[in-house]
Amino acid sequence: MYDFLDPRCTSKGELANIEMQLFNPYHMEKRTLFYWSEMYYHQIPKGGNYNTLQKCVTINILNYSSLPNDRYHSVFHLREDHTGIALLDDIEIHVIELTKLDPQKVTLNEGGLINWLMFLKGADKSNWEVLTVKEPMLKKAMNTLEFLSQDTAARMAYDARMKALSDEKSRIESAMKVGREEGKVEGKAEGKAETALKLLEMGAAIEMIAEATGMTEEAIRALKPQQL
Repeated sequence: MYDFLDPRCTSKGELANIEMQLFNPYHMEKRTLFYWSEMYYHQIPKGGNYNTLQKCVTINILNYSSLPNDRYHSVFHLREDHTGIALLDDIEIHVIELTKLDPQKVTLNEGGLINWLMFLKGADKSNWEVLTVKEPMLKKAMNTLEFLSQDTAARMAYDARMKALSDEKSRIESAMKVGREEGKVEGKAEGKAETALKLLEMGAAIEMIAEATGMTEEAIRALKPQQL
């Protein structure tokens, strides 16, 4: 996971936060709102002028499917249910799902967002020059990637990062499997508590344990607070 937590100011004066996720971290929707609210809240000190608050944009680029639709790029705003009028334009959330981007249906020279997404998705190097025709800034990203790929230390760091991410995914899936199997102890509180303790020892997140066992997060924290 690559998370750019330091908000960047756009040419319009808006604040933008970009997060890239290779694997599903679970509860992504809540994480998104939490990060957006932090970005919005920390713009001014307590007692500050609300009129100075700038629009905040969150962009999530995901390497997995998250939303129940077929769009690779979904955009969310705060609107009234019936009329569709905006309460305020200060919140904008983009969810980009690379798995829904079909290379067979893409015109490589159309430019814009699609070219950047094709690059992030791992377009064949033979198509790189085509991608940069209408997006010259992509050339800089490609040159940087080429430089890093030729640097032994950078390549080793990248390989180590990918292994760590893969190990993390396996650990999470294993913890969820254990939780589901052992959490079926006829709903007994003792069985759930025992399962929760095992998951804690495996390093599983509290919210994940709550999902697997049906226990509250408060009850899980009370089991072994010295580990949390």
